Amino acid sequence: MKKEEEKFQIFQSLSDLHRVLGLPKPFHPMISFTDIKNIKILPEEFGNAYILNFYKISYKSDLCRQAKYGQHYYDFGEGGLVYTAPNQVFELNHQPSTGYLLLIHPDFLLGYSLAKKIKQFGFFGYAANEALHISEKEKETIFSIFKIIDEELQSRIDDFSQDVIISQLELLLNYSNRFYKRQFITRKAINNDLLQNLEEIVDDYFNNEKSLNQGIPTVHFLAEQLNISPSYLSDLLRSLIGHSAKQYIHSKLIEKAKEKLSTTNLTVSEISYELGFEHSQSFSKLFKKKTNRSPLEFRQSFN
Repeated sequence: MKKEEEKFQIFQSLSDLHRVLGLPKPFHPMISFTDIKNIKILPEEFGNAYILNFYKISYKSDLCRQAKYGQHYYDFGEGGLVYTAPNQVFELNHQPSTGYLLLIHPDFLLGYSLAKKIKQFGFFGYAANEALHISEKEKETIFSIFKIIDEELQSRIDDFSQDVIISQLELLLNYSNRFYKRQFITRKAINNDLLQNLEEIVDDYFNNEKSLNQGIPTVHFLAEQLNISPSYLSDLLRSLIGHSAKQYIHSKLIEKAKEKLSTTNLTVSEISYELGFEHSQSFSKLFKKKTNRSPLEFRQSFN
């Protein structure tokens, strides 16, 4: 029997979502702030999963219970924040929870620098289990911004309302960025284990010549092997070693290329093919960019 296809409910407007969540109409058509305890999902209106055409920032007080590593908890216990970009799929969660939900339609940001800048915050691409776990002090900071946004929305909308809310959103994201950097530090032991696993995966990939059949390893492939999101992997590596995931892959490629150039008689074309390049010119260009020498010049330095 063919498995029934998953039904996705797509929400383009905040008003439609509020209605299905059993909430009053939003004060503003493109941004809303809600206490999660007021949500009363109408099951007949929902499928098994849904897609929002909004940026979503949610704080949940019980989120810390989900962050366990081995037999130990390493995160703060004052709840956590999850950030998601528009058009991502969400599973319907019927479990009771407490916290807050901030929804922002992308059009609300048009005309402001934040419309472009918001895409640079990698945590909007993190998975739910990569949430930001905040301390009591950090929670006070986040909540103070939430309060200003909520009060501004409940006040009479005027010519300055959007400017004030945009400035608070930017402040919220900048603080979130700072707190995530702190979290990478407080999770140092766990992250070092991830880095070690990553090294083993990449070494195995090249040593067993998987690149011959699968090409150059991608950020998505490595993230999948580690069970983390590509965005989280890249930001994690920036925190630990100062390079993005793509830069890390390139450094491992050059490292392996140097080994082959100095210890084998393979031609540059053969080496580039073994490393997963479709064209040797692309390999030579990357090698020179990273080492300031062509592959042949590097090889000659050993003779």
